[in-house]
Amino acid sequence: MYARIRHIVDRSGSNRVLMRIRALLRGNELYLIPLALLVGALAGAIVTLMAEIAQVAHVLIYGIPIDVRLSANAWVNPWAAMIAPASGGLLIGLIEWWRRRLKIANAVDPVEANALRGGRMSLRDSAVVSAQTLISNGCGASVGLEAGYTQIGSGLASLVGRFLHLRRTDLRLMVGCGAAGAIAAAFGAPITGAFYAYELIVGVYSVSSAAPILAASLSAALTAQSLGGAPYSLEVPRVGAVGVEQYLALIGLALVAAGVGIAVMRSSAVVERLFAQPWLPLWIRPVIGGLCVGGMAIITPQVLAAGHGAMVLDLHQDMTASLIAMIVALKLIACLISLASGFRGGLFFASLFVGSLLGKFFAAVLVLVSPSLAIDPLVSMLTGMATLGVAIVGGPLTMSFLVLEMTRSVDVTAVVLAGCMVTSICVRFLFGHSFSTWRLHLRGETIRSANDVGWLRNLTVEQMMRPDVGKVPSTTTIAATRREFVLGSRQAVVVVSNADEYVGLVMLPDLFSGDLDSIADDIQVVELATFTDVVLLPEMNVKTAMSVFDEAEAEVLAVVESADSRKVIGFLTESFARRRYVEEMDKATRGVLGALS
Repeated sequence: MYARIRHIVDRSGSNRVLMRIRALLRGNELYLIPLALLVGALAGAIVTLMAEIAQVAHVLIYGIPIDVRLSANAWVNPWAAMIAPASGGLLIGLIEWWRRRLKIANAVDPVEANALRGGRMSLRDSAVVSAQTLISNGCGASVGLEAGYTQIGSGLASLVGRFLHLRRTDLRLMVGCGAAGAIAAAFGAPITGAFYAYELIVGVYSVSSAAPILAASLSAALTAQSLGGAPYSLEVPRVGAVGVEQYLALIGLALVAAGVGIAVMRSSAVVERLFAQPWLPLWIRPVIGGLCVGGMAIITPQVLAAGHGAMVLDLHQDMTASLIAMIVALKLIACLISLASGFRGGLFFASLFVGSLLGKFFAAVLVLVSPSLAIDPLVSMLTGMATLGVAIVGGPLTMSFLVLEMTRSVDVTAVVLAGCMVTSICVRFLFGHSFSTWRLHLRGETIRSANDVGWLRNLTVEQMMRPDVGKVPSTTTIAATRREFVLGSRQAVVVVSNADEYVGLVMLPDLFSGDLDSIADDIQVVELATFTDVVLLPEMNVKTAMSVFDEAEAEVLAVVESADSRKVIGFLTESFARRRYVEEMDKATRGVLGALS
């Protein structure tokens, strides 16, 4: 009995401590910084563990030295190249088949979570996605681990935030901290990780979000460094100053990178349709993809995995233009086939690798055209790396800071930043999506960034409408309707049929028009009905509802039960809908700027 009482006391005491912590976090955003440090440290540790597991898998499967990256090998065993990706594909295919059989929903990625769900992510689903990414990369599929890094980092941060009952804005910020920590740990670049979160996960830079996200990035980078080093860190030789005459050539490279990035994203939908044939079993698709990647790996192992080792190798060696072009083509095809066939992973590092080769190819072609047009191949590689990363992944500042942290050169970063801005503008104008939002678009979503629009979808007509609607049968005369509804009592009355279905709307000022006084006893009210074909549905969000109001030029509209059932369940005025929209917009804006709700 004493032990039971002691347990209850201890539990109530811990609950009080937890409530106190929650109150501090909700009351002062300064307390989010220690929480961000914790999230960053956890993300850094997980990134290091995943990288080590993937490298061990490469060593065991392909028989490579422990200190050599898979894609940096000059040769791989043809049998291993064919069997390993196909076997990993079979495992991925069976997992996906099992998921669909059990009708488990797709995992929500950090961009979708922050844009539509207020930062709410499932840690279980995130762990599954990260495991699939690890399997895909470990067997040699042409995908990077960074998608798994950010997924598990953000999922863990979301779990912590939900456990502490953080507000919607703070929960979105924690998801950004998790993603920032993952990228910072992967590249050993805390500023890059922070701006990755600002630009791609949170969707905006603000004073309130700067400190927690940067704290998480620093914590993750230091954790990864203490545990063995960042898995994607790059050693770049000292780069000389960039002359003004090279700017125009590198801006031209930025335009080329924009075109390549758009072509890759457009092609992804085509390749996905090829693998989505109804006669092709779901579980066999990754096997076919793995065989294709394995075949290309026999030609050049640089198509395997993310390509980190190949990028370091190519950075320091001379290559012919034809060899570069072949590797670029094979790597892009391998990436598209891997993702379209069902392998899990990201294109972050793959885009950096291909972009660096694109820059090297561009410099080689300029020399062939005219020696006077020659540019520094290393600067061209860094610019190509960053600009293609912007075209596919997004985040011009993210890629620019990555170059800055790699080179420690302000001159090079300046020209890279200019190229990134040109690429970003071109892709936004000509295409309008990054690869992550493009894949969401193919699934039917309309978001173009991680900016919070979930509140907009949650504010529906059903939440805003008033149920106390005034109804009148269509056979009622104008005079009888006047006696039932006094002028000024409401804006309009709804005319319904004998089956209580919507017929139209009559505005009260029209009902009490003096021109109708002499015929009010003889004319039925249905003759005055307007908006007979214009109604609102309960599931419409406020933005859709306002569009209906604008198109109909109406001040009030009826709300019916569904598109099939025209039973009236309420009404909504345009003024109230706009006021609620402004209120929610103001709340979201204050959240972004850091004001307390």
